[in-house]
Amino acid sequence: MLTEARIREVLGSLKEPFLHISLADLQAIEEIKIKEEKNHVSVKVLIAKTGTSEQLQLQTQIVNLLKEAGAATVGIRFSELPEEVLAQHRHAAGAAEENNLLHSNTTFIAIASGKGGVGKSTVSVNLAVSLARLGKKVGLIDADIYGFSVPDMMGITKRPVVRGEKIIPVERFGVQVISMGFFVEDNAPIIWRGPMLGKMLNSFFSEVEWGELDYLVLDLPPGTGDVALDVHTMLPACKEIIVTTPHPTAAFVAARAGAMALRTEHEVLGIIENMAYFESKLTGEKEYVFGRGGGEKLAEELNTEILGRLPLAQPDWNEDDFAPSIYQEDHKLGKIYLEIAEKVASKLKK
Repeated sequence: MLTEARIREVLGSLKEPFLHISLADLQAIEEIKIKEEKNHVSVKVLIAKTGTSEQLQLQTQIVNLLKEAGAATVGIRFSELPEEVLAQHRHAAGAAEENNLLHSNTTFIAIASGKGGVGKSTVSVNLAVSLARLGKKVGLIDADIYGFSVPDMMGITKRPVVRGEKIIPVERFGVQVISMGFFVEDNAPIIWRGPMLGKMLNSFFSEVEWGELDYLVLDLPPGTGDVALDVHTMLPACKEIIVTTPHPTAAFVAARAGAMALRTEHEVLGIIENMAYFESKLTGEKEYVFGRGGGEKLAEELNTEILGRLPLAQPDWNEDDFAPSIYQEDHKLGKIYLEIAEKVASKLKK
């Protein structure tokens, strides 16, 4: 069983991310609580500045170290160091690291929708996997910070590790993945305001060791809120794909997401119409359960094309390699996603 002394020993050598002085030397581990019956450890840590990407990085290190030491679950609270401590060590504070990813040759592809429930995240993960199947180097950011779902959809059970000063993304199906879901214990809700969300998103760009990528796919939150606006501000050269269902109302709402992209000079690559129809396995008859025409109407309004239409179906689940939302390469929808990926790669090559 972990003791307070052991926890201080495990965490004491970690460096405070702004002052670059050990937590032990700063006496920054202010509080430790241990629930023996649940093997749960909670700590309160003082740092120079809260609500930053540096806090996220330190949080990841603390969770990994405590779990390696034997904790089943970990809770962390952060507070700011006293002003007298900051004044004493302020000269040691480092400058913010330049965001090299934003200056690379990586093409950013944002997957957007006007409303939730249209399958945007399903499209995001399968497009990323299909691009990887084409031999491309692909990263995927689950930027839907309130409604993160990518790790579960891809069957990811591992968490990122920290190497040096960078977070190493988790690889699955040839795609490098980062998500808010990796940094939340027990599916806890995210109760943050807009500025904090923007800082977290920026940390996904600057604090993650992506390596050389051809494409970085971003699964945006639905609508035109804070995170979507941050993406449009941070990534001036981002391409966008709008996901809708064939229902006219869904397409009408999705048009707002497309209009936001165009106003911020993002190129809309095309429309993906999800849940376009249901095809009976017995008769082959198609039933248009969500109506027809929404995709065409949206493409016409945004002066773009339909990249693909996806029928209602589910993947063939494999219990040994479980990924509940990833379609196999030989599945009917897997083939459609591959065709969409080929179209996207071709458009971006021109």
